[in-house]
Formats: sequence, structure tokens, C-alpha cells
Amino acid sequence: MTVSAIELYNILRLKIGESEAKALVEFVELKIDYKFEDNMDQIATKRDLQEVKAELELKIERAKSEMIKWMFIFWAGQTGLIIAVLKLFF
Repeated sequence: MTVSAIELYNILRLKIGESEAKALVEFVELKIDYKFEDNMDQIATKRDLQEVKAELELKIERAKSEMIKWMFIFWAGQTGLIIAVLKLFF
């Protein structure tokens, strides 16, 4: 039992009796545990976040290398075009 459960038990024990208070506190704790287990698949753990971060870093790296590749192709094409135009005029 946690501190809050013990406090709840002590308050209820005075009002409704010892066995009823114990049963009610156990029921509440059980409900909380079930609710937590039901939501467990929706909770992101530290490991989940690390996996997502690793995937994101990999995608960013791939996009960066693609951009560098296409920038080089663009620059090479522009240089070739400028050289062709200069040869045409001179």
C-alpha cells in the first residue's frame, strides 16, 4: 500500500469499518492497476523514443546525402552550360 492508500484506509476505517475500508481500498488499487495496464500500449517508453529518434536521424542523413548529390549535378550542369554559352559567343 502507498501512503495515499494508507491515508484513505485510515479515513474510511473510521467511517465504514475496518474490513469494508480494506476491501474498498483494494478495489480502488485494483481498478487503477487495470486502467494502467489498459493504457500501457499507448505509453511511449524511453526505448520507443530512442528507436524513433534513430529512424529520424537516418532519414535526415539520407535526405541530406540526396540533396548534396542533386546540388552537385545541378552545379555541374550549370558549369557546363556556362562554358557552352561562352564558347558559342567567343
